[in-house]
Amino acid sequence: MIVLQRLMYIYLSILNLLTVWVMMAQLQQGGPDEKEKTTALKDLLSRIDLDELMKKDEPPLEFPDTLEGFEYIFNEKGQLRHIKTGEPFVFNYREDLHRWNQKRYEALGEIITKYVYELLQTECHLKKVTLPVDATESEPKSFIFMSEDALTNPDKLLVLIHGNGVVRAGQWARRLIINEDLDSGTQIPYIKRAIEEGYGVIVLNPNENYIEVEKTKAQVQLSSDSSDEPAEKRERKDKIQKETKKRRDFYEKYRNPQKEKETMQMYIRDNGSPEEHAIYVWDHFISQSAAENVFFVAHSYGGLAFVELMIQREAEVKNKVTAVALTDSVHNVWHQEVGKSIREWMRENCCNWVSSSEPLDTSVESMLPDCPRVSAGSNITALWV
Repeated sequence: MIVLQRLMYIYLSILNLLTVWVMMAQLQQGGPDEKEKTTALKDLLSRIDLDELMKKDEPPLEFPDTLEGFEYIFNEKGQLRHIKTGEPFVFNYREDLHRWNQKRYEALGEIITKYVYELLQTECHLKKVTLPVDATESEPKSFIFMSEDALTNPDKLLVLIHGNGVVRAGQWARRLIINEDLDSGTQIPYIKRAIEEGYGVIVLNPNENYIEVEKTKAQVQLSSDSSDEPAEKRERKDKIQKETKKRRDFYEKYRNPQKEKETMQMYIRDNGSPEEHAIYVWDHFISQSAAENVFFVAHSYGGLAFVELMIQREAEVKNKVTAVALTDSVHNVWHQEVGKSIREWMRENCCNWVSSSEPLDTSVESMLPDCPRVSAGSNITALWV
């Protein structure tokens, strides 16, 4: 029945397109006004295909805000399973609706992020610390997690930095959390073992750089009006933009029936990038800790953030950090203009485990004159972190 309905929709869509072609043929016989309409219709046809038209059938982009609402739960093995069927997560929940399925996946991912935050506090007994440390009530804020003894442990401190993308504090890879299990995709096994072995722990949150708020109508207008261009050039640009908007509005309901709201990003003070975040946490927490030996584990872009920290705080890092374990780090000592003294320190104190089919810890050739690179024993990034 569903297939029949969709075929009928395609048939009607084709009829609509044929109607547009007929209108174009009629308009081409007219004057300038008709030619302008013809141009708009041509623009419409050039931008619309049947896949886009099918979006009219797309369900609302409204999803549950709890795991139970999605009818999923983490079982005793930390695997995400359907409450009723016990099956793993299914991405293609609605066939032929990739955009809707992707939005559903992202909504589930946001719930999992909050779930991991809860585990960091309940299972790992870490405390959540707000950033900036002197944040006012009204300004955007971020946070990190740390053990109770992170700043007072006199012996050793472990600092964890994840990569870039959608992951947040406590995660290595969202995909692994959803498709494998919590042990594969989160930092929880690292944290538990570190605490068992007497480490203090600090978990960074380098991707939490801003909050998104919906733009008001005035802000949307201001962003399009604000310019230092000459008046004549701005007027010409405004005219083009208005004509473009007319054409866009003409077919918008076809190509994007669920247009998402315009938002603006409000950056978090002194934490507007992973690099800024790493330096901020170093200045306000790690450098102030009592630990004689500080150890870092940094994955992917987290390695780049650590190298930037070294560049900005070289003497302090050398004095306090004992060793750094990098995993598929994307740092580059040439692009980051790393000095000779830092490169020499990295050769002695850092090691980068990289994706490779070679046996674990086998030396892997590197084109960069920095730290040793060895095999992680797997070609699947983040599976072995």
